[in-house]
Amino acid sequence: MVCQNEPLVQKVCHLYEQISSLESLKPSKDVDMLFTQLVLTCIPPNPIDVDKLCKKTQEMRSNLIRLCGEAEGLLESHFSAILGSYENPLDHLSIFPYYPNYLKLSHLEFNILKQHHTNVPVKVAFVGSGPLPLTSIVLACNHLTTTSFHNYDIDPSANSKALQLVTSHPDLSSRMFFHTTDIMNVTSELQEFDVVFLAALVGMDKEEKVKVIDHLAKQMAPGAILMLRSAHGARAFLYPVIDPCDLRGFEVLSVFHPSDEVINSVVIARKYPMPINSIDHQQTGLGSMIVLPNKCCEILALNPLSHVTMVEELVVEEQHT
Repeated sequence: MVCQNEPLVQKVCHLYEQISSLESLKPSKDVDMLFTQLVLTCIPPNPIDVDKLCKKTQEMRSNLIRLCGEAEGLLESHFSAILGSYENPLDHLSIFPYYPNYLKLSHLEFNILKQHHTNVPVKVAFVGSGPLPLTSIVLACNHLTTTSFHNYDIDPSANSKALQLVTSHPDLSSRMFFHTTDIMNVTSELQEFDVVFLAALVGMDKEEKVKVIDHLAKQMAPGAILMLRSAHGARAFLYPVIDPCDLRGFEVLSVFHPSDEVINSVVIARKYPMPINSIDHQQTGLGSMIVLPNKCCEILALNPLSHVTMVEELVVEEQHT
């Protein structure tokens, strides 16, 4: 059991106490300083397993993830409003302090996607796009230059701000669409998408996120790709963790854990072409993966890559029981 005598946990707990005592999580000198310290604390590779934290620390982590999500939303809203005041907002994206991270993450996700989806997607959905939909924007501008992007968010003000960013752009204004709805209420419409991206902060804990994943598994088209973001090691104090066995109804194709300033792990999965209980429990494989229906998989450790131009396939070995 990992508990509060662990130096990393002590540091995170101390930062949590300071963050939770703030009057507001809106961008300010104190907020920026504390969250920068938190991120710098959690970025270095660390073998900690958050599932083995004691109950008190588990509760702290859950609360901290929610605080991080709230602060991230407020930060994005703040910069989206600033960008929206420009005549051509997309020419000024670099004012957002984490824009370089989004460039790297989107490049990574695109490289992973093209390994498993050789055709250029016609329609992509991004669930939880928020007021500053940088992943959709970067992918649409730099990588998927003919694809239509449908952005889903439950918050009407977030979509209003996001729409303002692309309205003046001659290309993106015709390829970026925004839907204000709870994704749990979207059903047959999801069958239209070749690829669905699930934002890291949709579902602020594993139970909430698994409900969304189960819904997507029921509604997405057979063979469609799901890309989602997880966290690994100490980075799991910042974002929820999704394990391969949480992706019921999907074949997990690969999992990548960055070791640089890109915080999120990337998981890519394909919806099974038939109901999961009709798949024979024999070893099957697409790419270099052995599928384990209804089982948790053991992901082998991979070599950290700082700059990804080609994403290495992961080999998943069956656990013998």
